[in-house]
Amino acid sequence: MSNSQWASRLGFILAAAGSAVGLGAIWKFPYVAGQNGGGAFLLLTFALIFSLGLCLLLVEMAIGRAAQRGALRAFAALGPRGWSLLGWWGVVGGFVLFSFYSVVGGWTLAYVLKAFDGSIVTTDGERLGAIFGAFTADPVHSVAALAAFVGLTLAVVLGGVQKGIEAASKVLMPLLFLLMLVLIVRGLTLPGAAQGLRSFLAPDFGALHAAVVIDALGLALFSLSTGIGAMLVYGSYVGPEIDLPRSAAWVVALTTLASVLGGLMVLPPVFALGMSPAQGPGLSYMVMPAVFAFLPAGQVFAVLFFVLLAVAALTSSISMLELVAASLGDRFGWRRGPVSIAVAVLVLLAGTPAALSFGIWNGWRIGGRTLFEAMDYLVSNIMLPLGGAGIALFACWVAWPQVRRALGAAEGAADGAGLRAVRIVAGIVAPAIILALWVANLRG
Repeated sequence: MSNSQWASRLGFILAAAGSAVGLGAIWKFPYVAGQNGGGAFLLLTFALIFSLGLCLLLVEMAIGRAAQRGALRAFAALGPRGWSLLGWWGVVGGFVLFSFYSVVGGWTLAYVLKAFDGSIVTTDGERLGAIFGAFTADPVHSVAALAAFVGLTLAVVLGGVQKGIEAASKVLMPLLFLLMLVLIVRGLTLPGAAQGLRSFLAPDFGALHAAVVIDALGLALFSLSTGIGAMLVYGSYVGPEIDLPRSAAWVVALTTLASVLGGLMVLPPVFALGMSPAQGPGLSYMVMPAVFAFLPAGQVFAVLFFVLLAVAALTSSISMLELVAASLGDRFGWRRGPVSIAVAVLVLLAGTPAALSFGIWNGWRIGGRTLFEAMDYLVSNIMLPLGGAGIALFACWVAWPQVRRALGAAEGAADGAGLRAVRIVAGIVAPAIILALWVANLRG
């Protein structure tokens, strides 16, 4: 499988940011922040994104750029054979992530249709909750939506990096940001929204404990799509003319901005409408339609929002399919088209139990969690942090000469302050914090 190249630095940044933002900022960030108390969790997550997250993202991209291979061959190309297990860890994590994430992507596609017929544009919170509950509990509709989303992701990936990912990201991601600003302004003017704003921004550091910090770390890495090799694949498409550190900083900045906007867009209206911020994965789908009902031409805004949200979801799912398919194709010499189709079919099969866990399989639990929640926990709280630590250790202590060149350091030059900081944070601080959190959480 031959590597493609990004046509421009802007295209790479927007595509990588699109992968990072996706539904993470708009779907997951608001409800996880709401469940964990808002302000203190918010500050902690952003601190982790700008420190550990940035360094882990940077070294992961650098491994891909240095190796110019998929995740399964990149580690073997730059270090001893045993490290290739990290590639398999990432591919499995990406597969599981793509499987349950596609369920949410399917919800988004379904809500595009519901916005067109106007059935969700109402200020009745109970009705919106009932609509969402009935849809996700319906096995036919939920699995059909899942299949449609996986099929769309496959179609974009088969279109190629430049024609598919880059073209969509350049045009539609900025439009989504603008629409979010409009919705934030309207949501903040609703009666009672100020309480939601205080809940989102006012910190309560007494609510923090090891499990919450692990949730914050998992959300930070989930938001950046780092820790399983997705950004490694994107980095393998980066040519020598692109400034990798600056591009990574832009990706982090855009991800953080999108997360703040997502929280401001969803959480204040939650309180204005008398809903609970701990509503769970369906929070955004129950809240946002009510905001549209308060806008002139609300149905038009609803259609536009869910179309753009679907595009944002696709930018993330594309990176997941790229991770799995590109890595397998590169490792075994399989052609891009057939391996992408095979992975998409397997994702559909694996995602079906997660889709049914909101309805007929809701009683099937793993550690008290539904199948959807168990898949999310496995990836966000286990595979992403441990994978990120492993990638960082490999980059900083096994393949540092190649990684530092990929970061732009001249051959034979001494490490500057920036490179030393990246190596210390990614290679020492991040693994130590992850290990300490796990020990504290197990004891607690």
